[in-house]
Amino acid sequence: MGSPDCLMKRRTFLATSVASSLALHPAWSAAAAKTRVAVIGHTGHGNFGHGLDAMWLDIPETEIVGVADADPKGLAGALKKLKLDKGFADYRQMLKDTRPEIVAIGPRHIDQHHEMAMAAIEAGVRGIYMEKPFMPTLVQADEVIAACEKHGTRLALAHRNRYHPVLPLLKKRVAEGTIGRPLEYRVRGKEDARGGSLDLWVLGSHLFNLVHYFAGDPRACIATVYQDSRLVTKMDVKEGAEGIGPLAGNEVHARFEMADGLPAFFDSVQNAGTKTAGFGVQIIGTEGIIDLRIDEEPVAHLLAGSPFDPVATPRAWVPITTAGIGKIETVENIRKLVGGHVAPGRDLIAAIREEREPLCSAKDARVTLEMTMGIFESHRLHGQRVELPLKDRQHPLTRL
Repeated sequence: MGSPDCLMKRRTFLATSVASSLALHPAWSAAAAKTRVAVIGHTGHGNFGHGLDAMWLDIPETEIVGVADADPKGLAGALKKLKLDKGFADYRQMLKDTRPEIVAIGPRHIDQHHEMAMAAIEAGVRGIYMEKPFMPTLVQADEVIAACEKHGTRLALAHRNRYHPVLPLLKKRVAEGTIGRPLEYRVRGKEDARGGSLDLWVLGSHLFNLVHYFAGDPRACIATVYQDSRLVTKMDVKEGAEGIGPLAGNEVHARFEMADGLPAFFDSVQNAGTKTAGFGVQIIGTEGIIDLRIDEEPVAHLLAGSPFDPVATPRAWVPITTAGIGKIETVENIRKLVGGHVAPGRDLIAAIREEREPLCSAKDARVTLEMTMGIFESHRLHGQRVELPLKDRQHPLTRL
C-alpha cells in the first residue's frame, strides 16, 4: 500500500473509531469534572482482575474515590497501590458512601459478578467496567442487562483487544478482498493445563468476542466435549475453578454458523498448545490469512497467498498496524492504551456521556456466553445442531 493510500485510510480510521480517538487525545475532557470511580476486588477470590484497579491511575480524567476488598491484607495493599487513605471491607457500604459514577468490578471469579453488578446498578452508577468472563449463566446475564436498560447504566467488558484501534482497519481490509474470498474463522484456545472447557470459559470469551465483531451474531452451534478422549457424561461434571460453576471436559470441538454466512471453528485440547504460540483467531480466505494474537503487539499479521497451495518460495507473516500492512505502528504507547485498559476506560466514559453502548457492551458479552453455552447444549443433545440464542437459559451441564 502506497503512502497516499495509507494516509487516506488512516484519516478514515481515526474519524470512525471512537476508541482510537479517545486514546490519541488524552486531554479531550481536561475541562470537564473528573469522573468518580470506585473499585471492587476480592483478594484470594479473583483479586482485582488484570489491572482493573490501577488502570484508572493512567486515565487522568478520572478520580478513584474508593476501593473495597473483603480481605484485610488485600485491602491494605490496594490502598497503598491506589494512593487512598480509606477503604471498605463491604463494597455495598463503599457504593453508599462514595457515590461513584463508574464502578470497576475486578474479580476474575465470576460467581460474584452478578451480585456486584446488581448492587452497583441499584446504587445508581452510570457505568460499570467488568473483568471477563461476564456471568456464569444466561439467566444472570439477562437479569443484569435488563437492570442496565431499566436504570440507564452502561456496562463494558474488559475484552481489551476489542478496543484495539487496528480492528476497523482489519474489517475494512477483509471487505476489500485482501485475503480473497473469506472462507472461515479458525479459533484455538491457549491449550495449556486449562485446555478444554476451562480454556473455553476463561480465554475463549476473548476469542468469541473478536469473532462476533467480524462475523456478526452466531446463529447455531454443533459441538462435542471430551474427557480424556471419551464423551463427557453427567459423572464428569464438577464445580469449576474461578467461580465458573458446573464444568466438565479437557477437550472441546465446536462449529458455529455465523451471521455473515461463514463457519467459525473453536478447538481446545488440554496441553496441546505451546508457550510461543499463544492463542488467537485466524480469518482464512482464498488468498491469504489474517491472524490475531490475543494481547500481543502487533496484534495482527497477514500471510498473503492461498493457504491451500504450497509454493516453492517461503512466505512471511507481515504485521498489520493502524498505519497499514507492513507499516510501523504510529500510535504512541499502544500497549498501555489497549493492554492497560486506557482506551476501554475512556470509551466507557464517552459512552456514558454520549448515551450509547460501549464498544464491548454487556450485550456483546452475552453473545460470547451464548456461544459457550451453545457448545454445552449441543453436547448435551449428542452433537445436535442447536440454534442461538438458546431458548432454555439454564446451564446445559446441569441437565446432562
